[in-house]
Amino acid sequence: MKRVADHLSDILETIRPLPALDVHLLDAHGCVLTEDVVASWPLPQFDNSAMDGYAVCADDVADASEDEPVELPVVADIAAGETQVSAIRPGLSARIMTGAPIPARADSIVPVEHTDGGTARVRIKAPAKLGAHVRRAGEDVAKGDVVLGAGTYLGAAQVGLLAAVGRDRVVVRPKPRIVVISTGSELVEPGQPLAMGQITDSNSFTLTAAAREAGAIAYRISPIGDDPDRLLGLIEDQLVRADMVITTGGVSAGAYDVVKEVLSQLGTVTFEQVAMQPGKPQGFGTVGEESTPIFTLPGNPVSAFVSFEVFVRPAIRKMFGATRLHRQSVKAVLQETMRSPEGRRQFARARLQPASDGSYLVTPLGRQESHRLGDLAYANSLVVVPEHLTEVAAGQVVDVVRLEHRKD
Repeated sequence: MKRVADHLSDILETIRPLPALDVHLLDAHGCVLTEDVVASWPLPQFDNSAMDGYAVCADDVADASEDEPVELPVVADIAAGETQVSAIRPGLSARIMTGAPIPARADSIVPVEHTDGGTARVRIKAPAKLGAHVRRAGEDVAKGDVVLGAGTYLGAAQVGLLAAVGRDRVVVRPKPRIVVISTGSELVEPGQPLAMGQITDSNSFTLTAAAREAGAIAYRISPIGDDPDRLLGLIEDQLVRADMVITTGGVSAGAYDVVKEVLSQLGTVTFEQVAMQPGKPQGFGTVGEESTPIFTLPGNPVSAFVSFEVFVRPAIRKMFGATRLHRQSVKAVLQETMRSPEGRRQFARARLQPASDGSYLVTPLGRQESHRLGDLAYANSLVVVPEHLTEVAAGQVVDVVRLEHRKD
């Protein structure tokens, strides 16, 4: 059998990052920058007020108090968005709103709560420190700063920053388009009645959702029966819109394993036995004129999911230029003794939880058969047992892959 590390290495050597595209800012959400973005202007662009209140000279209100308020004339009313703002001189004030430009010579803002709210004259009941509640131009970002560098994942905050510095388009690696196909004449769409021998297709839903969580645009195809000609036609049709194809089922040694039958004669797909549990039968290669990568995963639900996590997820993330290809791994103390097949790396469903001392505890979930979706739904991690071990005792420290959803 082929080692897990060798199979993953072969996959990642084949996968190429997608070409960069110049896209509209909102279309860049969830993508990775391929350029450095430089601020065309400072943030804030001008001195402005952080509070609703009154712009004053701090010296004028240094002695203000509740018992002896300072009274000043109000010579201006400045709203956010005001473009023409006159200077004020000492002894005067201007009523000002949050975000409005501060008039020249004013050096502090008195919040409205510390005043009587006057419009012609205002009684100020507390002193203001020099610079109080003033947002200075450029204190956040200076003109010419690199605000986001190439390789940055664009979440909501990053998109907002790009808009703030005036960018409506950026150059990114686009999200890969993934097509997911379940195969098997026994499969029925959810919501449809089941006859004897039929099962509801769940794999395509699991894998489509997993691909989206990995950062891809994923399309699910209704399950297709064990018909080689139909499967070949479907794959060829989907290559028009796919940067990657994932199939599930039909890769073992059965008489009706049509994926293996069809793809053995198409492109560069090879089928191998990988030393892992679950997920031993694996297929990978490229098809079509564009050498589109295709993964053929096992049909058992847990085998398909684990295979996706180990092999497909890193490939998707390489395609769109993510810096982190793999899930986070931590050390944890095993709470129950585990057994593992000799010569195969086991990925066991488990619950990971923090201990009071800051370390982690991990408990395997139930039996580890590859058809048991119930336990998988409650798992937040996978315990990794190396190939050379057949038993790991409770209390030992093990490697654990965290399954929490994160895109960066």
